[in-house]
Amino acid sequence: MNTSSKTRVAVNGYGVIGKRVADAVAQQEDMELAGVSDISADWRARMVTQKGFRLYGAASEQAQAMRDAGLDVAGTLDDLLGASDVVVDCTPKRVAAKNVELYRQKGMKFIVQGGEKHEVTGHSFVAEASYESALGRDSTRVVSCNTTSIVRTLTALKHAGLLRRARGTLLRRATDPWESHLGGIMNTLVPEPEIPSHQGPDAQSVDPDLDVITMAVKVPETLAHLHYWAVQLTRPADKEEVLDAFRASPRIALIRMADGLTAINAVKELMADLGRPHDNLYEVALWADMLKVQDDELFYGYMVDNQAIVIPETVDAIRALVGQVRDPHESIAKTNAALGIGAVVDALGGR
Repeated sequence: MNTSSKTRVAVNGYGVIGKRVADAVAQQEDMELAGVSDISADWRARMVTQKGFRLYGAASEQAQAMRDAGLDVAGTLDDLLGASDVVVDCTPKRVAAKNVELYRQKGMKFIVQGGEKHEVTGHSFVAEASYESALGRDSTRVVSCNTTSIVRTLTALKHAGLLRRARGTLLRRATDPWESHLGGIMNTLVPEPEIPSHQGPDAQSVDPDLDVITMAVKVPETLAHLHYWAVQLTRPADKEEVLDAFRASPRIALIRMADGLTAINAVKELMADLGRPHDNLYEVALWADMLKVQDDELFYGYMVDNQAIVIPETVDAIRALVGQVRDPHESIAKTNAALGIGAVVDALGGR
């Protein structure tokens, strides 16, 4: 029984997302990282123990392999779940869906990532749009990086009463940087085979009222995604009114090409200079000086850090499931303060 006021969080899977979730949970005043479970006994597992996190093997076989590699292992995933209130599943695509039955058998609250289908949990999560409907649920799904950015930006316009319909083109990175030597594409572009691409319908799993269609193409780079959007507004508006709508979102950072942020690599360099772990860009980085409004039509572009944008959403999803923080604005503010979200705007003069 948990006698602490802190929520005990298990992280299952210590890859690109899992290691960032573990770091973020450890920074929250109202959460305790119960431990990390994984199948690997290589350098990634060593990072877990080096950071002082408790390491668990996914099963007894993996736990023994870790011990044989000289690692300090606290037990198996079963042991970790027994010491936790919530589990965040960060295992590879489609693996989490197989783990769900275990979580349900143990009566665990759980979160899966956007690689799984909406039907796995019956609820899809973006803090600014669906926090309240996640309160007290047994499970939710934090949607993908691209879908998170879509819901954030369109929700900002919706809250301002400006959104009628949206059409977006996504330039998607080919693979994660750390494994680009294993796959990806070179000297080509690969369009998604259908229009709409899956991100638009996925956004509607969070907010069914969104009138959104997406098209996507994979491009031969690994840093981040780039989005271009054409939006029909509910009425004619001016540029400053639209920018104010985006400024009202705590997880959209307005950047400017005039500041030298002319490409996604420059934005990543800014994250490094800000001291963000892993150069994480948690916000949607939206170019304010690129944005154009013509009567009731809006055009804009932004950058999505596929490795980082879902991390604050995952932290908020934990609070929503547990139900200790019922106000989404309060949870978002807690998470943002812990992760330093807002520093981009401050660094650029508060614009």
